[in-house]
This record gives sequence, structure tokens and C-alpha cells, in this order.
Amino acid sequence: METDFQSAYQEEESRLNATIAEIDRQLERLGGIPVYTGHDFTEQVLEAGREEKRQALAKSLQEPYFGRLDFQEGSGERKPLYIGKIGVDQAEVGDHPMVIDWRAPVASLFYSFTGGEETASYEAPEGIIEGLVYLKRNVVIRKQILERVADTYNRESDQPAVSDEFLVYRLGENKDNRLRDIVSTIQAEQDRIIRAARNTALIIQGVAGSGKTTVALHRLAFLLYQYKDQVSADKMIIFAPNHMFLDYISDVLPELGVGDIQQSTFADWALQLLGLDLSLADNEETLRYWFETPGGMPEITDNVPGRFKGSIVFMQMIRDCLSSMESSSVPPGDFMPWEGATLARETILHWFNEEYKPYPLAKRKERVMARIHRWIEMELKKSPSAAALKDRKKKAAQREKSYANKWPKYEPLLLYKQMFKAVKTTGGWPEEALSGIPAAVLKSTQSDLKKDVIREEDLPALLYMHYLLNDITGEQRFDHIVIDEAQDFSPFQVAVLDLFVRGHSFTILGDLSQGIHAYRGVHSWEEMSSLFAPENTAYFALTRSYRSTMEIIEFANGILENGVKSDLLAVPVFRSGNPVRILPYHTGEAGRVRSLQEGLQQLAGGDYRTVAILTRTLSDAARLHEQLAPGIPDLHLIDGGKKAYEGGLSVLPVYLSKGLEFDAVIVADADLAHYGDQAWDAKLMYVGCTRALHELWIMHEDAVPQYLNNPQEDIVTSGWK
Repeated sequence: METDFQSAYQEEESRLNATIAEIDRQLERLGGIPVYTGHDFTEQVLEAGREEKRQALAKSLQEPYFGRLDFQEGSGERKPLYIGKIGVDQAEVGDHPMVIDWRAPVASLFYSFTGGEETASYEAPEGIIEGLVYLKRNVVIRKQILERVADTYNRESDQPAVSDEFLVYRLGENKDNRLRDIVSTIQAEQDRIIRAARNTALIIQGVAGSGKTTVALHRLAFLLYQYKDQVSADKMIIFAPNHMFLDYISDVLPELGVGDIQQSTFADWALQLLGLDLSLADNEETLRYWFETPGGMPEITDNVPGRFKGSIVFMQMIRDCLSSMESSSVPPGDFMPWEGATLARETILHWFNEEYKPYPLAKRKERVMARIHRWIEMELKKSPSAAALKDRKKKAAQREKSYANKWPKYEPLLLYKQMFKAVKTTGGWPEEALSGIPAAVLKSTQSDLKKDVIREEDLPALLYMHYLLNDITGEQRFDHIVIDEAQDFSPFQVAVLDLFVRGHSFTILGDLSQGIHAYRGVHSWEEMSSLFAPENTAYFALTRSYRSTMEIIEFANGILENGVKSDLLAVPVFRSGNPVRILPYHTGEAGRVRSLQEGLQQLAGGDYRTVAILTRTLSDAARLHEQLAPGIPDLHLIDGGKKAYEGGLSVLPVYLSKGLEFDAVIVADADLAHYGDQAWDAKLMYVGCTRALHELWIMHEDAVPQYLNNPQEDIVTSGWK
């Protein structure tokens, strides 16, 4: 076996050297061609192609590929296929590619083939291709040096396959402050999502650590490769929960060679599209109400503001109200620009209700007023004298302006204020429609709007009004939308976004077990899937967790089983680590601070690059940072306003940690004084525990919630290392 390994290593080292030499030759040749800066269009296109080739080769030079697949198509010749992040062709046109792009159809075999099948197949443009896989090999190359060779399948070997060995090796690496690509370790179930059809709303339920965010980013790269003539990067967008999360994922797409994709929060995008020059209400007030109320989370019903304003019921209410406004849009009475000239209201109604009916309300009003202006111009030509013409022009200008002011003002924010009676005039909103708004929602929103305060939960309604009043332009429509942490989105948000994307092309991903913002998010994926026709949606479940050790995953599963009664449990990859530690503080407040300081220093003193203390609330995090910072000056406080995750040592509230991961985590104050026994508290604890890759410590002063009374045998419940 040792001889086989040496032979394989030498073979791959020789192949790597040849590949690097060929890439160097091609770069040298391209470097010898002067860069074209002229105005000839054909030459500009050729230069753009050369520059794209230069960049691709430069990216490939340090790590040309990560895998090898020996495949025999039908009765043809057996060929070694090398798979990399970026495809590299031979210098001679028509030769077999040196490196195949991971997104190419044949490369799907590298991810889908697990070794149990007699034959393998993949879908190519010309149809289904079948054949035999002889070898599946993972390689690790760093800075042009071959570091590792691992065969996960060999048809001609008697040795058993070790399909997870390479994956476990890569998962054992420590984290820095950025999410990384996973092209070398994409699993079969992830690959099916990445390569799913474009015009489909994919809904992905993924357990913590299942790689759902990374899978979504790789799906964007695949769509740009597979449908390059139909989609473009600048017409794709990723919606993430906050700016820190956007910073955390910022390196993945450039690593995959697709760096022009838009990345935003829903609120930032909505405010820009609406053109509203205002700031949203500080979200911290909402977070304090839901996360820092003594005794646990307040009761959530469908009539709390976030749930109601995010509902399809509210969306329908707005549509019905705007439809009812049509009948009262045209001002009463005929239009008389001067005495003796009359434009009958019936004529204006015909223009508005018949001729311009296909247009949205604001456009219809514009076209009717333009038509009235043209009618005035025609009537003015009938003036008997210059003096009469002058007099009529003056009167017509005044009366035309006065008539225009009698029409409703089709501005989303103004109409929204009228809807909630936050301004004196109701603008024609029907009273019976307004009666459907819960009294508490009406009161709180009315109070906000009178002070010009807009909350994030108001944005779907304003966007929908904008759409109904103005429609949207082609520039505003996306080719594909990714929604991360989608369990925190409302159905109304997704329904509005569907108006802004072609062909229901979504990747919607989240985890109901991490639904800690249930006061505004969904409680089941049916709330999302019901927005689309069955043929336009697909559901995937990712249950394998690649983030944490077996010990951490099994402990976190216990929290869900005992505290949430959930069956959305993670299946761990076989990667064992240290036991979870549930440790009491030293005595008193000084003992608490000393315990956390010692724990943080002990974990940071090892090989871990990123260590976090997670607190129940933001005020807890701020106070703890103040207490620990004198002894640990490089400790970062992460609050809601932070726009970049800096890695290293951090303290932050658990609800801001969602989507992030750390080498080691300390969950502070994990006792009944801070976490209740409700399902929501258990979800919050689950989020905190599943941030840890290698090491998890739970620290407490008093009795812990019942869902932490985990029967695992190897949990350490006392003592310090």
C-alpha cells in the first residue's frame, strides 16, 4: 500500500509540474501581446477575451486543480480528468482540456459518484452520458506544492474506499474571519442543489453547519457558467441578514471567479429602490423588546406587527385598497380650461379606465394628464384672436394645475400614511378595508408614521405599492435572487421579491430550528412554498452537518429534542473532538468574570484562531467586554452596528452570531436567570452551540434549563483543565 501511495504521489507531482509549466507558458505568451487601448470594437472584444484568459490563468497558477477522475465513456478510451476552480485549456485548440471547470457537466461525476455504482452517468447538452469511473482522487495543492493525495475510490484496488477521510481532513482545519469556497469537498446532496434548474424557487432546509450558505454561493457560480448567455452577475443578488454577514461571505465569490454579484440587506436595497431619503428605525429597540424582556420572549401571534405586516393577508389588503381607489381616482365633474371649453368627465374616465388600463395607476394618471394637455393645445388653436389666446392660455395653465392637484398623489409613503390614518386625509382608502388591521398594529404604526418613523416590517408594503403604482423597469429585475437566513423573512417579503425576478428564480435557504426571529419570520416552509405554483418550486433538506465535531452536534441535537421537540436533527460527519464542557463559574461576580477570562485565554492559547463568548443580550455583551478588555485588550465587541467580522477573540450576543462560525465558543450565563425553558430559548441556545467547530464550553452560575440536561456520557460538568 505504501508503494502504491508513493507511486500515486510521484505521478501527481509530475502532472502538477507539467500543468504549472503549461500555465506559465500561456501566461508568458499572453503577456507578450500588447494591451489594446484603441477604439476598434473587434479589437476591444479580442482584448477583453485575452484579459479574461490572463486572469483565469493567474488564478489557476497557485492551485490548478483539487481532484482527479478517471472516466471511460462507453467503449471509448479511459481518460484522467482533472477538476479545478477554473478550466484551463491546452495551448493547442481542440486538445483535451488540462483542467476542467468544476461547473462543467462531466465534473458533476466527481461530486455525485460515491463508489457504489457499477456505471456512472451525467447530463450533457447532447444527452445522458454513461461510462465507468476507475479512479476518484482528491489532491491538496498550496502555492504550487503538492501537499496531499487521497484516493476515495479505485476500481482496480483491493483497498476499501475512504470517501469521508479527505472531507474530515479539510473540516479539521481552523477558521479565519472569512467563509471559504468548498469546491474540493462538495458533497452529492449539495451538488444536486447547486446544479438544479434555473427557473425554480429552491427552498433549502439546512441544519446548522450543513453548508447551505456556501452551497447557495456556489450555485450562483454554476448558473453563471451554465446559462452564461441568459444571466449576468450584475443581475444577481444575495440578501443577507446584516452587513457583518455580508463581509463574512465576501471572499467566496471572487475566489470562484464571479465577483460582480450584488450583495445587500433587504432594507438597504428597498430604501434605494424606493428613493426614500430616510433611515429606518433603530432595530435595537425591537431586539431589546424580544430578546431582553425579563422572563423570556413575549407571546408571538399572527397579529404582532412583524407577523401581520409580513403576511399575505396584508398584501391582499393593500391590493384590494389600491384597486378600489381606481374608481375614485378621476376627479368629479367635467374639466373646463376656460369658459366655453369643456372636456367631459366621461371622456376622461374612458381614457383612464379603458385606453390606459394596461398601465399602473401612476402611469395612467401621467398619460391622462398628458392627453388633457394635448386636448388643451388643440382647443387653443381655435382662439378667435391673439388676446383671447393669451387669456385662455393663462386660465388653462392655472386650471390644469388645479385639476392635477385634485387627483390622488400616487406616492407609496404618502398612501401608506393615509392607510394608517397618520395624515389628515385618508386619500380615498375604503374604511371597510382599514378595519382589517389589528388595533395594536394600527396604533403602533400610526404613532410611528406621524413621527416619520419607518420600520423594516413596513418595507414590503411600500415596495408592493411602488410596484402597483409604477411597475418596474427591466433594469430593476433580477436574473436570480438568493435569500440567506430565509426563516427570518416574511412571506410578503418573498412575494414582493418574486415581482423583481425572472422566472421565479430563487435560492431560499434557512433553518427553522434557528428561527429566533419568529416574531417576523416564517414558522414553516409551507408559508414560502405556497407562494409559488408546485411546478415552480422544489424543496431540499440538508441534514449532514460539516461544521462541528460529533460531540458538539450530538449535544446540540439534544437541545432540539428536549427543548423544541424538533425532528430537524443534524447528522454528524465522523469527526471526533473534545467533550462539551458544562462548567459552573467561580463564586460571585468577580468569580464569574475570572472564569470567563480563564476560559477565553485557555482556548485562545491553543491552535484556535477564532474564539467567541456568546451572551444572552447585547447589554450583557457590552458589560462583559468592559470587564474583560483590560486583561484581554484584543477582545472585540460585536454589536448590531459592526460591518466587518475581524476574527480573533470576540464577545457578542448569541442572536448576532447566526451564520458565523468559530473554532471555539463559550456560551456565557447559560442558566435559568438568562435562558428560560421555552422552545424559543432552546432555539437561541441551539444557535449559540452550533457556532463552534472544535470546542464548546457552556458556563453558568445557577441551575441550567432542562434542555441542557443532556444524557451524553462524555460531557464534562465540573472542573477546569
